[in-house]
Amino acid sequence: QTQRPWRRTGLKPPTPVALGLLLALALLALAHLPPSLDRSPSLPPALSPSGPQRKVAAPLSGGRARSKRPPVPPAQPWQDQPLDQGRRRRQQRGVGNAPPWLSNDDLQKMQLLASGRVVSKTRVPAHGQVLRVGLQAMGDTKVDTSPASLEGDCWDGHCGLIKRPGDLYEVLAFHLDRVLGLNRSLPAVARRFTSHLLPYSYTDGSPRPIIWWAPDLQHLKDANNDQNSCALGWLQYQEMLRPHGLTSAAEDNPCSSIPRDEWSRLALFDFLLQVHDRLDRYCCGFQPDPSEPCVEEMLHEKCRNPAELVLVHILVRRSVPSRLVFIDNAGRPQHPEEKLNFRLLQGIDSFPAAAVARLRSGRLQSLLLESLRVDRELWESQGGSEGLRPLLQTIDRRARILLRYIQEHNLTVFGDSL
Repeated sequence: QTQRPWRRTGLKPPTPVALGLLLALALLALAHLPPSLDRSPSLPPALSPSGPQRKVAAPLSGGRARSKRPPVPPAQPWQDQPLDQGRRRRQQRGVGNAPPWLSNDDLQKMQLLASGRVVSKTRVPAHGQVLRVGLQAMGDTKVDTSPASLEGDCWDGHCGLIKRPGDLYEVLAFHLDRVLGLNRSLPAVARRFTSHLLPYSYTDGSPRPIIWWAPDLQHLKDANNDQNSCALGWLQYQEMLRPHGLTSAAEDNPCSSIPRDEWSRLALFDFLLQVHDRLDRYCCGFQPDPSEPCVEEMLHEKCRNPAELVLVHILVRRSVPSRLVFIDNAGRPQHPEEKLNFRLLQGIDSFPAAAVARLRSGRLQSLLLESLRVDRELWESQGGSEGLRPLLQTIDRRARILLRYIQEHNLTVFGDSL
């Protein structure tokens, strides 16, 4: 007969009460163990950096890059703030703690841009350092590399444009657009690429901006003017902005389907970022340095004849031809304050009320920081809030200058429409 262990040691078998007490103590100890790392909260995984990180990005503000990567920002930076109904609904859908001005559609496109597998690449004509890439969403097992399939993927909205590392400011511009409620720019994120399909200069560890490729942007058939949906000269543009209705000349303009409110949104956006390429590619609104492209290409000389001046990057989508699409929004973060280009505001007599209210709120910097935290690659590469603060202060100062301009010129605001 097998002898029980407690009989060999002379101990009495434990009573049921003792066994119950031991079990309770064991469960209590387990309850106080630290949580598993796999369960720790995190930002949406699609917007986390992927791949090796061999280089530190050049700061958006033009200063020196930091030698060390900053601490990861708080995983849920908004959890201590009261949630509005829209944000509660988004959390119930599993979107996470993204700020309410980023729509579900924005977040889905940002996820595709940040984590989609590169399955194709195409050079963009006349844009040497821009690649259009096809992206396969995470979890999508369908692989068809035929040219027809890849082009079809782009028309289905599964492509992005990879730009230069120096164009990372476009990512901030996208968040500014959403914070102000303009909703006219295309989703953009920062990303480090590792795909073997890309040239080495794209996979050297430097973060680059990738912009969602809108398949239905309307382009002119003229090869020399294909960056516009309609041809528009400066004098025609000013005629369209006149407050007493369209003249017969303005009605004949191919851009006449774009309402005046759209130009107000564009002017506000371009002034804050100092984007000159759309409304003033000739640098007529300030004295450019000799190194400026508008001087090197002898465009500035045309300022003496306004009839020769044209607007560029005036684009709409075929699905919504009455709404402008803002592209190439890198702007000039280092443009000196004494040379701000007020020509961008010429002819504008009103601005969107919601955007102006946000500028007046005094919270523009904090709201931008809240939004930029969603893009962890951009956040970390720029040094978090400390690294981004000087850039946001510049935008905030321009906002105050714009508000003063609105007040001094007795300009009005208008209610926003979608």
